[in-house]
Amino acid sequence: MKKRSVRRIPPLFMLESAKLIGAGAATIASAGAAVGIGNVFSSLIHSVARNPSLAKQSFGYAILGFALTEAIALFAPMMAFLILFVF
Repeated sequence: MKKRSVRRIPPLFMLESAKLIGAGAATIASAGAAVGIGNVFSSLIHSVARNPSLAKQSFGYAILGFALTEAIALFAPMMAFLILFVF
């Protein structure tokens, strides 16, 4: 009976593959941030439609929500770059 040879993959290729998969998975957070920003402004439109007299105050809260959501979105490429170039 003939023995089958198993082809070994060098560990360096495995590490590089894991880095690329991890960086790709880290950028998925951008989609979540886009949904979050959409929710912020959708809620702004609904609240202004219900009570137009509070439009100015609601807009300030919406901009704050947008800024916080966008700050979280900026962590996604930062994590991807850390995975690719530091580890």
